[in-house]
Amino acid sequence: MQPDDLIMRVLPRSFYARDTVFVAKELLGKILVRRTSEGDILAKIVEVEAYRGNDDPASHAYRGKTPRNELMFGKAGFVYVYFIYGNYYCLNVTTEREGIPGAVLIRGVEVIDGVELAHKNRRPSSRVNLSNGPGKLTQALDITKKQNGLDITKTKELFISYPKINENFDTITTRRVGIKLGSEKPWRFYVKNNKHVSKP
Repeated sequence: MQPDDLIMRVLPRSFYARDTVFVAKELLGKILVRRTSEGDILAKIVEVEAYRGNDDPASHAYRGKTPRNELMFGKAGFVYVYFIYGNYYCLNVTTEREGIPGAVLIRGVEVIDGVELAHKNRRPSSRVNLSNGPGKLTQALDITKKQNGLDITKTKELFISYPKINENFDTITTRRVGIKLGSEKPWRFYVKNNKHVSKP
């Protein structure tokens, strides 16, 4: 099966230009596509977290616009990548109307095509351990600061698509993980019983 047999059309900007929490939920089951000179990697999004603005102390945008977070205040549908703990990158997609900060963190994906390339990029201990966490998935898909600022609705390098076949699944809602402030907000969503969800 060819990669294009697994995806339909790219998610438009209007998909992202909505309430961040709604966008986060609806990203589950969509296909994240990473195209490189070595080949394509397609991964089903199975875990996400929503981050907003001045009502969200865990958000980079909580204290206002800075050079680091300015993408969150811009148009929806842009890639926001940041380096954390001096160790790994996190992939986010911007949301909301321009001027209203928001972004969805992609926390876990299930690689469905290009598995060998993803393993080459990350070399995990097991298939399950390949992309079940925000830092793991960026390694597996070779996503770094080089992709920061890409328009995910237009670029061929990194985009999110509707799947050719919609799968039925239950969505679990929980508090966000790995943060101190704002941890009470139930803005983490994941596909129930999917093995590629992170283990907080």
